[in-house]
Amino acid sequence: MEPVGGDSSAGLAAWPEAVLRPASGNAFEHAVEQLARAIRLGVLADGEQLPPERELAERLGIGRNTLREAIAALRESGLVTTRRGRGGGTRVTYAAEPPPSTARSFVRSPAAMADALDFRRVVEPGAAWLAATRTLAADQRAWLTDSLRAVHEAEDPAAHRVADSRLHLAVATLSGSPLVVDAVTRSQAAIHEMLMAIPVLRRNIEHSNDQHDRIVHAILTGDSDRARAVMEEHCDATSALLRGLIG
Repeated sequence: MEPVGGDSSAGLAAWPEAVLRPASGNAFEHAVEQLARAIRLGVLADGEQLPPERELAERLGIGRNTLREAIAALRESGLVTTRRGRGGGTRVTYAAEPPPSTARSFVRSPAAMADALDFRRVVEPGAAWLAATRTLAADQRAWLTDSLRAVHEAEDPAAHRVADSRLHLAVATLSGSPLVVDAVTRSQAAIHEMLMAIPVLRRNIEHSNDQHDRIVHAILTGDSDRARAVMEEHCDATSALLRGLIG
């Protein structure tokens, strides 16, 4: 694994607690969000080296492997670069404009983005809760299971995003409410637009798939409160990544 960083002249003492704090859940996504925010706010300036791995992991309340994966996500987004070997480490390479490869499809304003994420946080957990209260027929249960399997078996990032959206729409459909289906459709369209503006991150897909498994299990077992709670966790994880990597 590539090194995260060496010595830092600034030190962690100067980092505001509001910018870097221990994660309460979704450690990987939380770390990406906080580090990206710190870079965008100028807590770490362009060209500055990140603090030592041990100190940074402790401040964020995460393991070193999780920290390294978060740094890799920032690297893929053009926020940092890492150099191996003696005198190496990870340095900030943040520019005012995000790289075209990660920003080409995102056109929403920060306010519109926040509104879309809030809308999803309200709508999709409610859809999962409602679906779990329904008595599902055998073909409906099979459809939900097949939709979940398609997410796991997607062969590339584009196929995964399509399968992901279809699973969320299946959950909405099983709620039995046309208005809920319409709301989740709009939510998924907005999320898809934002996700297209960031790199595909393997660790996030693993988290997402695990959350999908738990959501589907809760729906199939009729555990509505659990279905809502895990969907909220799922929405929060995605929101953290998007706020961190898009800004």
